[in-house]
Amino acid sequence: MAIKGATKSVDSGMSVEDFKKWLKTFDANNDGRISKEELQKAMRSVRVRFSTMKCGRGIRLADSDGDGYIDENEMENLVEFAQTYMNLKIAA
Repeated sequence: MAIKGATKSVDSGMSVEDFKKWLKTFDANNDGRISKEELQKAMRSVRVRFSTMKCGRGIRLADSDGDGYIDENEMENLVEFAQTYMNLKIAA
């Protein structure tokens, strides 16, 4: 896996499945969805600058049903967001 360690340092070459597994570690209430707060914690763990602003953008872009959460069906949208706005290298 490309993201590792306590501070979640990021290397290139992460797979989509690795990204999803990593992101699910931030699902604090284990409801199977990623909230804005959980996404922000994930972003901060990899030291994304302007995480509050980017987190809001990520939720808006990835949340296709408008419920304010990213679920399994919307995860591909979040992968695209992470590649573009978080500069993560995620391979298909």
